[in-house]
Amino acid sequence: MANEKVDVVIVGAGASGSVFAAVLAKAGKKVVILEQGPDWQLTDLISSDFWGRRIKPASGPFLLEGKNPFGYVYQAGWGVGGAALHYFANFPRLLPNDFKIKSEHGRALDWPISYQDVAPYYDKVAQDVGVSGDAKAEEIWRPPGAPYPMPPMKTFRHGDVWLKGCEAAGIRLVPAAVGMNSTDYKGRPACIYDGWCHVGCPTGALSNPLVTYLGDAKKVGAEVRAQSTVTRVLCNAQGNKVTGVEYYDAKKERQVQEASVVVLAAWSAQNPRLMFNSATDKHPKGLANSSGLLGKYMMAHFSSGTWAMFDEDIQNYMGTTGAQFMSYDRYGKTSQKGAFGSSFIVAGSALKTSDLGGFANARLDLFGPGLAAFMKRAARGLTRIGAFGEELPNIENRIEPASDKDAFGMPLAKIIHSFDQDAVALWNANFEEGLKIAKATGAKDVWSARGNMPTIHLMGGTIMGTNAGDSVTNSYGQTHEIPISTSRGRASLRPQVHRTPPTRSWRCRCAAPSSWRRTGARSRGEPAR
Repeated sequence: MANEKVDVVIVGAGASGSVFAAVLAKAGKKVVILEQGPDWQLTDLISSDFWGRRIKPASGPFLLEGKNPFGYVYQAGWGVGGAALHYFANFPRLLPNDFKIKSEHGRALDWPISYQDVAPYYDKVAQDVGVSGDAKAEEIWRPPGAPYPMPPMKTFRHGDVWLKGCEAAGIRLVPAAVGMNSTDYKGRPACIYDGWCHVGCPTGALSNPLVTYLGDAKKVGAEVRAQSTVTRVLCNAQGNKVTGVEYYDAKKERQVQEASVVVLAAWSAQNPRLMFNSATDKHPKGLANSSGLLGKYMMAHFSSGTWAMFDEDIQNYMGTTGAQFMSYDRYGKTSQKGAFGSSFIVAGSALKTSDLGGFANARLDLFGPGLAAFMKRAARGLTRIGAFGEELPNIENRIEPASDKDAFGMPLAKIIHSFDQDAVALWNANFEEGLKIAKATGAKDVWSARGNMPTIHLMGGTIMGTNAGDSVTNSYGQTHEIPISTSRGRASLRPQVHRTPPTRSWRCRCAAPSSWRRTGARSRGEPAR
């Protein structure tokens, strides 16, 4: 069934799709957002690890391969709001040293943009959604910018205890920049510090899409169609312009939504999967894939966590899931001896019993009475510090179509991922430093949260560049192979495909910066143009 043609159809109602929807709908464009999962409301978000699983995918159309298979359940979303419904709302930035790694170090790849290009939009997004923090304190690491609209969040003992240890290691901690309300903001209440951010905030104090961009878009006429599974981007017979998308509705009936512009704002793995499945005789390897780079250079972060146990009550059940403090003091690419890559440090996350980061999982070697005794202590005395490490782009880490198909006849996709020796060395170095910091806090017991090397924040798949020979998109996330026209220096809404990255905030389970490499659009706050 064909629907009335619109100006823009957006695939995905998460962090990126909601920004496009708000900006374009406010500009007077007719916008439809198609979302595969349910139409969640704030009242559906329940502070429970069990109920919180509803907003995360239980499984999906991906087969996991490689030495370090990507665990995506906590990295993706299910329903309107996407993964940003359950992200930790940490809002650090890429720094100037992220954009020219190839030029400066002879490794990885350079971005076709700079920090100066995106910095104004970091400031804009902070005002739009509401960020709490101390921008002035961050100037020891980054160029000055606008102040955050709200002061830093409150701190609690389980965060404060890390100040002493980090000072001993020469690491400066500043208040974490978070997309949460330390005060009332734009009609939304201040945070109550109950530490349930990771299953969805029902009060509106956390800046998820429902209460920010997506809510704004709907107020000015954008339409959200939940339970709508997009399977193809459609092109004309000549293959030189898109005409819309094919999708299946809640009744599993095929629909076509015609549009002048198609924005792919699904998860990092789903965007390439859709483009592969949109192959035509004019685009036999997949849409916008003449370079053969579609789905390549997939990346993840990894975390080196360290636990510290105190005898006293350190209020670890209070605060936020993200962090109370953060540091870029190990963000230089050669900060750790014998390793290469940036590390971002966070300290003071509220802990719950189970689920991601829960204290019941802090000692996997314990069972029965031993585990019960540990949990009794941990419920009041356990805290954690973490360092998130950078993986360099590797063309072998990729998305590719599989032979099996889903319920709609669309091929599944493989996510093939392995960490290289640079990543492993950085992971280990961060563990070693984490133990030194923890011992300096005066804690009763300290240990590393070492297990399988985790994969966090999937990024990449539609590499940015200057032409169709070396990349999939340009610096605005527009595919090279679909022609665009410009009017007064800006692209008009002639048929074109725009590709957007995951959110540029960290979710520790969190969404990470779109990428530390050439893999995303210019900014969450700016539409492709």
